[in-house]
Amino acid sequence: QVQLVESGGGLVQAGGSLRLSCAASGRTFAIYGTGWFRQAPGKEREFVAAITWTGDSTYYGDSVKGRFTISSDNAKNTVYLQMNSLKPEDTAVYYCAADLGGDSLDSRSYGYWGQGTQVTVSS
Repeated sequence: QVQLVESGGGLVQAGGSLRLSCAASGRTFAIYGTGWFRQAPGKEREFVAAITWTGDSTYYGDSVKGRFTISSDNAKNTVYLQMNSLKPEDTAVYYCAADLGGDSLDSRSYGYWGQGTQVTVSS
C-alpha cells in the first residue's frame, strides 16, 4: 500500500502562483514515479506533470508547459508542483498519484491516488 496526501491548494488570482505538495508513505520503493492530474467539473481527468522516482526525468502536459514545474525531495518522500502564471482554466481538483507501471503519461499506469486538493483561479 502507498498513501498519498496532497496539500497547498487554494484560491488565487489569475497570474498568481501556488505550490502543491504530495507526501508519500508506505511501500514507496514500489513507485516508478509520481504524477499530477487534474479534473475540472464536467471535464475528463487531464495529465499535468510527472517525475520519475529518481528525479531524472520529468513530463508535462501541453497546457502547462513553461508554467508548471514538478520536483521531488526523496529525503521527505515528497513531490512538489510549482504552478506559475495561473489561468482561470487551471481551476480543477488536483490529484497526485503513484506510477507503478512506468507509463508516466497514462493514468492507467497509476495504482494509488491521493484525495485531491482544490485549486481555484479567479479572473
